[in-house]
Amino acid sequence: MQLRATKAHFRDAAYAMPAALFMALLFAFPLFSVLRQSLQQENGDGLTFQAYAKIFSTPLFLRVAYTTLEVSVSATVFSLLLAYPIAYFLAKQSPRRRALYMILVLVPFWTSSLVKSFSFMVLLGQAGIINQMLGAFGIAPVKMLFNRFGVMVGMSHFLIPFFVFPILTSLRSQPPELAKAAAIMGAGKLRIFLRVTLPLSLPGVMAGALLVFILSLGFYIIPALLGGRQDMMFANLVDFYTREALNWPMASAVAVLLVTAAAVAAMLLSKVRGGSSILSEEGH
Repeated sequence: MQLRATKAHFRDAAYAMPAALFMALLFAFPLFSVLRQSLQQENGDGLTFQAYAKIFSTPLFLRVAYTTLEVSVSATVFSLLLAYPIAYFLAKQSPRRRALYMILVLVPFWTSSLVKSFSFMVLLGQAGIINQMLGAFGIAPVKMLFNRFGVMVGMSHFLIPFFVFPILTSLRSQPPELAKAAAIMGAGKLRIFLRVTLPLSLPGVMAGALLVFILSLGFYIIPALLGGRQDMMFANLVDFYTREALNWPMASAVAVLLVTAAAVAAMLLSKVRGGSSILSEEGH
């Protein structure tokens, strides 16, 4: 019996071999190469922690790390405020209408971040559509590009769907009898939401928050095009050392720290109820 189970286990594992080899060639091996590059000296001789020591001792890196954390947390909170009402609205719809509305939620995925960033330039620019509309009412143009506001708009537009689906899953898994029982006991709609619906949806909120935070850490195009100098993130720093400074050990060290931060956040996500299923879906 034990031998048969072992053979079945190896047979199932064989099905995963193509995917495992694919990931090893296109992800694990390049990642190992980046790690080894981060430990090399600038002249290529010997191994050293010089790049990491420079990162932790230079104010520039600490400031960029703080900016990366600040932008990621801000984008997560901003996306949550926009995504929760959408998920709540979807949860109240019939299955047919919900399927139709979910297509609209996925609209941000229909085009690339680069194209959307240029579209936001047309929309939010000094002579853009919104400022032209404000000018029609006698309101002076508002600076909405090349600052933190532009970064938040661009990032949230991409991240909202990643928040909507975990929250929607938590909302739909709630037994409707709980809200009906609270209503029979005399609770109003606001009290039912604050005391029943919101607490039970917190696992979805936490899973979505960690997922969006992980994605925010690696944003590059949107902060580069819509943000200002003060909005430089770790991914922009990797680009600077790779293409302009031509310092590959420093670029690799920054990339390793970025991957480490994302891995820690992913581990936290796996501890959240429902988070492990999200990670597995992302893996597909």
